[in-house]
Amino acid sequence: MATDEPSRTREESLRRAHDALDDLVRELAATPASAPAGTDGPPPGLARTLERLAALALLNDALQSQVLQAARDAAAAGANYAQLGAAWNITRQGARKRWPGLVFSRTPEHHPPRGGPMEATVPARSYTVLLVEDDDADALLIEEALLERGMARAVHRATDGITALAHLRDAASPRPDLLVLDLNMPRMNGRELLAVLKSDPLLVTVPVVVLTTSAAPDDITGAYREHANAYVTKPVNLDDFNRAVQGIDDFFLDTVSHPDRP
Repeated sequence: MATDEPSRTREESLRRAHDALDDLVRELAATPASAPAGTDGPPPGLARTLERLAALALLNDALQSQVLQAARDAAAAGANYAQLGAAWNITRQGARKRWPGLVFSRTPEHHPPRGGPMEATVPARSYTVLLVEDDDADALLIEEALLERGMARAVHRATDGITALAHLRDAASPRPDLLVLDLNMPRMNGRELLAVLKSDPLLVTVPVVVLTTSAAPDDITGAYREHANAYVTKPVNLDDFNRAVQGIDDFFLDTVSHPDRP
């Protein structure tokens, strides 16, 4: 009968980790802080328990700091969210929620060509993206497509046009290199946001990919008339989406000059 070798290996590693942690806790708890002058300390049994808790708190702070740095280092070295999740024993979505905003590298040595059409369309640079999308599932798909394929170094999200405009007009927020925009949203929809962008001299140069369920000719024509640089329909075909972004990257981002913010 075959044994579950990966499971046994993990159990052994976990046991060793517990042993090492106990050793560190005993070392840190060996020199407890003195009780305040004029006060009686807790009973010996309680004191030892509190000393252990204080030692674990120190170790937890140190661990969280090192975990975050390790995730940043792995992303910079070429890992994606799926690999980070596997290393931390959580899902890809869990890794994205645990470590949002990582800067991902897509150097050739970590992202070798695979020969398929998708790889040929990935831009040679990465950039910041403002994703304006109210659907959580669609937003997750697009964020992962941009980050894990090395197309974006950061993705900021707004759930409607009003929130997007607040981000775009906030001098403290980074100006996005690209806007990915849904048309059907509450409060201010994508059509209304496109009209505002076209009329604003500080925002008109931000390239826009419309990503929507509508394939209506009026919506497509209207989007291009109102500032959009590309139009992709849902369900999202990532090849089409990447090609649209690549087309903007090859032409628009190499030639445009953004006006300075006041």
